Amino acid sequence: MKKTALITGASRGIGRAIAIELAKNGYHLALFCHSNIDMLNALAEELHANYKIEVYTYQGDVADYGFTIPACEDALDKLGQIDVLVNNAGIAHIGLLTDMSVDEWDNVINTNLSSVFYTSKAVAPSMVSRRAGNIINISSMWGTVGASCEVAYSASKGGVNSFTKAFAKELAPNGVAVNAITCGVVDTDMNGQLSPEEKAELAEEIPVGRFCDPGEIAQTVLSIINAPSYMTGQIIGVDGGYI
Repeated sequence: MKKTALITGASRGIGRAIAIELAKNGYHLALFCHSNIDMLNALAEELHANYKIEVYTYQGDVADYGFTIPACEDALDKLGQIDVLVNNAGIAHIGLLTDMSVDEWDNVINTNLSSVFYTSKAVAPSMVSRRAGNIINISSMWGTVGASCEVAYSASKGGVNSFTKAFAKELAPNGVAVNAITCGVVDTDMNGQLSPEEKAELAEEIPVGRFCDPGEIAQTVLSIINAPSYMTGQIIGVDGGYI
C-alpha cells in the first residue's frame, strides 16, 4: 500500500533527516522549503534514485497561507493522499523582547505556529475522511519551560504544544493521531551562531553530554508513526535529559 508524507522545512537539518528516514521506509514525499530550492531538488533527486519513490518539491513561505494551503492541496492531488504531515519549519530569534520589532514577532509566530494551522487545515479533512493519519509537530523544550532572550520562539513552540493537545482531541474520534516532539539542542544550522567554546559549554549542561543528531529526531518521527493509534495528544521530549 502506498505511504505518503508531507514535510515542511525539508531542505536541511531536522526536516532533511526526516525526509531521508521516511524515504528509506518507502514513503512518497512532498517536501517544502523557504528558499533552498536547489538543495531541496538535489535531495529529491537523490531520494527518488535511491528509493524509487515519488518526490514533489515546493518553495515558499509557510507563514503565508496564500502559499501554504494551495501547495498542500497540490501535494494532496499529486500524491493522492497524505498519511503523515510533519510540521518542521521554524525560525528562531535571539534577543531581548523589548528590542524586538512587531514585524520580527509576527514572523516568528506566523512561521512557527500559524503555519501549523495552515497545513493542518489543508490536510486534516482528507485524513478524517479516511479515518487514518498522523500529524507530527516538531516543537522545542523551550515551548515547555521558556528560554530567556527567546520569548517569541518559546511562545510559538508553547502554542504548538497546546495546538497539538487540543487538535488531538478533535481528531481522535476519527482515527487521526496528533503528537509533538519537543527537541532539545539539535546539531543544526539554527545553532550555528554558537562558537565551538559555547557549544562545548552547552553540551556539558546536557545530561547525555552532547547535542542531538537530526537523525535521532527522524527516528523518533518514525517511531511515532509506527506507534499504536491510541497514542495521541502527546508531547514527547527528545532533549537528552535536559529538562
